[in-house]
Amino acid sequence: MLKNLMTITSLAGVLCCHSLCHAQALPTATANGALQVGIGWSYVRPDYGLRAIQGVTGYADLDLFRHLGLEAEYHYVALITPTDLAENSFLAGPRFILPRGRFSYYAKALAGIGDIVIQETQDNPQGGAGKYFVYGIGGGVDYRATKHIVVRGDFEYQHWDYLTGLTPTSYTLGVAYRFR
Repeated sequence: MLKNLMTITSLAGVLCCHSLCHAQALPTATANGALQVGIGWSYVRPDYGLRAIQGVTGYADLDLFRHLGLEAEYHYVALITPTDLAENSFLAGPRFILPRGRFSYYAKALAGIGDIVIQETQDNPQGGAGKYFVYGIGGGVDYRATKHIVVRGDFEYQHWDYLTGLTPTSYTLGVAYRFR
């Protein structure tokens, strides 16, 4: 009888104390593949004329690994155009990420297509409207304000395959939603 009582007591002790024993292992890896989609305001210094043009930029980033991801962006720089010329572009390519706490510094190399739009032909009789190959390099910083909200400051140098080449520079301030 004492043997049965000891067995029942031991079994009851194991069942009562099972929550104190952590038998499950903690996760050994962090998930990759974070996606963020955002929008921003762009200020562009074209290398023709003396006045800047402005517009909106939509972008999406897919972080494949801790330090490597992909970026796609669309610049619609046709909202404020003092010279009645707009430069719209769609670019995509890799980006290198350096995370530091809430900040993520990044560098990018993108390529795609650009569209020069002449809004008023009488103001720009030289022509040049059309689609051209564009590549760009740049970088910036993402700041994770919350778990899902990311604020971005971005700089980009572009080279357009137009005549001898246009080389506008773009500054973008934006906000994104991060899916994780």
